Amino acid sequence: MTTNNTGPIRLTDGAHTALRPAAAARITGGFWAARRSTNAEVSIPQGPSKLEEAGNLANLRAAADGKGTFIGDFQFQDSDVHKWLEAASWQLADNPENDQLAAHIDELTALLGAAQDADGYLQTYYQVAHPELRWQELGWGHELYCAGHLIQAAVAHHRATGRRELLEVAERFAAHIDATFGKEKAIDGVCGHPEIETALVELYRETGERRWLDLAGYFVDRRGYAVLNAGVDRGHDRDMGQAYWQDRVPVREANTVEGHAVRQLYLLAGATDLAAETGDPELRAALERLWNAMVATKTYVTGGVGSRHEGEAFGDPYELPPDRAYAETCAAISSVQWSWRMALLTGEAKYSDLVERTLFNGFLSGVGLDGDSWLYVNPLQVREEYADRGGDQTARRTPWFRCACCPPNVMRLLASLPHYVASGDAEGLQLHQYATGVYAAGEGVVRVETAYPWDGRITVTVEEAPADRDWSLSLRIPSWCTQFEASAPDGSAPTETGDGWLRTRRRWSAGDTLTLDLDMSVRLTRPDPRVDAVRGCVAVERGPLVHCLEGVDQQPGVRLDDVTLPYGSEPAVAQEPELLGGVAVVTADGRRRSDGSGVRLTAVPYYAWANREEGAMRVWIPEE
Repeated sequence: MTTNNTGPIRLTDGAHTALRPAAAARITGGFWAARRSTNAEVSIPQGPSKLEEAGNLANLRAAADGKGTFIGDFQFQDSDVHKWLEAASWQLADNPENDQLAAHIDELTALLGAAQDADGYLQTYYQVAHPELRWQELGWGHELYCAGHLIQAAVAHHRATGRRELLEVAERFAAHIDATFGKEKAIDGVCGHPEIETALVELYRETGERRWLDLAGYFVDRRGYAVLNAGVDRGHDRDMGQAYWQDRVPVREANTVEGHAVRQLYLLAGATDLAAETGDPELRAALERLWNAMVATKTYVTGGVGSRHEGEAFGDPYELPPDRAYAETCAAISSVQWSWRMALLTGEAKYSDLVERTLFNGFLSGVGLDGDSWLYVNPLQVREEYADRGGDQTARRTPWFRCACCPPNVMRLLASLPHYVASGDAEGLQLHQYATGVYAAGEGVVRVETAYPWDGRITVTVEEAPADRDWSLSLRIPSWCTQFEASAPDGSAPTETGDGWLRTRRRWSAGDTLTLDLDMSVRLTRPDPRVDAVRGCVAVERGPLVHCLEGVDQQPGVRLDDVTLPYGSEPAVAQEPELLGGVAVVTADGRRRSDGSGVRLTAVPYYAWANREEGAMRVWIPEE
């Protein structure tokens, strides 16, 4: 198996992490292969036409030839092009024979090169519409945010193809930023939307130039000192406050996540990359503290984060209303990115537990089963009389958005998903997520076969392992699983370590097989009683999937705000291969509040909601 690590994270040899990402990974079948196939065949191919219709590409042409006006409502529309380029590059790494995709990438790469100013600057809003305001609107201008996504796209393209055209565009922009920002330079400040931090660390990893790592460190440590106190820029009628920008408390001193959820989590992903490469113990301790606070007090059962529509923000601890959940799709993506970096940094399984919960629920709900419809927000309840507010914040699936950050973000995560499955260290290979495929890490190669998440059996066959010594194969036991069985060859006894890993250490031979069976019984999950909005309710879970009631699945006349689930209910599971692309549904005997009559309730996986007729939905069900 070729080991080229064509993924978003490529640690340097000197990185201070417990684990390293797989050297090569392919998802070849099963649940995630189907979702990635839709992404490759439907979602990614529509990108160029969507970007053309929205004016993103016209803006680049206007910057390139000096003709035309800026099209669109947001200064940061270039970032949608960059995210699509990253997604397309990861997809090209999977399918290098896709000539049409390669041609689209080449076309946009050339367009970006033509649009770039001689000094390296590249953001069409300030090149075409307001050149006099370049670097003057740090709060809302998103110039460094766009640069970050450009850098990540360039790194992806370079890893996928070995070509440098897009990487050179990114390096020129990064050099311009390095010449502009710093303690004794023209601008001593940060961008209102983090993203540049993680991108610069990855540029350092790709090029070996230390100045990119140092610049990332400057941006991480400069934030938190109210440098964005001139937060009101043109087009915004008020200052959102320092917490919104993560500019109230320095990262190293913070005790909880706050403000705009995507901004916060992109910042922490970058800080984790920085800690990984520098070994900074103070920064690592802060990151562990912040992650624990987020999971304990500010994360939905779906893995979604961001409980407030106002400011797309985290709320107070335990402020997790289901019907007013914002839970932006981009926030789920940034949560996955941060938790995966924390898993590599620490080696602890709990971070991959959250990755799994978020991937299967709060993230995957953001894209329709057709690959052509999207949710910006992901509420956990929609009422029968839901008043559609329209626009980007509707709870109805939409073909694209005015602020189109989420669709290309979904595309890039699905395209790079194999990178999040496995890791390695000096002792062996670790499987963090369960997807049929082939994974190389820790001097070994394994083949995984599974029908997960519908079935709890995972079969791992060793294809390569060190022949001269013992080697560890480690499988994550999900935190939701209370019972499991495992069998290894020749009677070898897998060891549950108590930290979420099941480890089997022995001398392996090609063809040896390890089987893990996870108990997939239905669970009725009760919330922390401090979450006032859902006190006295239960959520239906099975394996990694959260389920929900949709009006379309219930008996005629049943209203979801009128049903309860009696204590002691015994749910049943049925496989429905023709429903929603093939799902397992959970049924249980419920009751109407209004007249006490019994009613059979049917729950489908949350990720699949809103793919049929419009109607009511709820995750949390009142329990009698």
